[in-house]
Amino acid sequence: MKFSPVATVVLLLPLSLAAQAQTTPASAAAPTSTVVVQGGLAVTTRYPGSDERLVSPLLGLEYAHASGFFASTQRGLGYAGSTGGLSYSAALGYRGKREEKETSRLGGGSGSKHLRGMGEVKGSATANLTLGYAVTDWLELQVATEQPITTRTNGALYSLGAAATVLSDGRNTVVLSVSASAADRKYMQTYHGVTAAQSARSGYAVFTPKAGAHMAEGGVSWQYKLSSDWSITGMVGAQRLLGDARKSPLTRRATAPIGAVYVSYSY
Repeated sequence: MKFSPVATVVLLLPLSLAAQAQTTPASAAAPTSTVVVQGGLAVTTRYPGSDERLVSPLLGLEYAHASGFFASTQRGLGYAGSTGGLSYSAALGYRGKREEKETSRLGGGSGSKHLRGMGEVKGSATANLTLGYAVTDWLELQVATEQPITTRTNGALYSLGAAATVLSDGRNTVVLSVSASAADRKYMQTYHGVTAAQSARSGYAVFTPKAGAHMAEGGVSWQYKLSSDWSITGMVGAQRLLGDARKSPLTRRATAPIGAVYVSYSY
């Protein structure tokens, strides 16, 4: 399952906390690596602009080494580091395909009956680059981009976000997150446009969107630590399509809720 920037920030909270504990050892016996396993349920839509809710299993796994190397089902395969208040990461990820019919499989479903005639959008390997800056110990700003490596016609995304930790008492952690994204012309055409051929097959009017604003999002998460190894997290949020993405004939609902609840175990 592929989440949007703000949802990913929230979902990766236990992973980032584990990484912080690992890179700031309390003793010489501190572990050199951390593994976090997540399991739960997530609520999203079948595609951006869909009015169909999709409830799917949420399964996550991340390995992070003190050197900065990580392998993650959410972040991909890459390297992360920090210096002072600046943090950065570069990873090889994967953007899943979009199908033109509703499908169900292990781990969730994809596609929609409202995409019939639009054809399949192939998945693509992506280069995911992130740069963050801790303004204070409770506020972090972040810029990120997702660039296609394969199937380059799928286009690129760019995002700007902020995450504020409004409560952190050792057992409870509450984070508010907001973000906004923009997309290039290829991305907008692939995911929100309708070509003449697609129009003839689907019945939607021809639509050629421009590059620009894509989506605004906001969310809040609450993580409760059951023990030093176990925690449970709940997250709710909303996303709203902007610009030509909102005007697309494929958009049946511009604003949609998202949410998740899951248990994490780290060791």
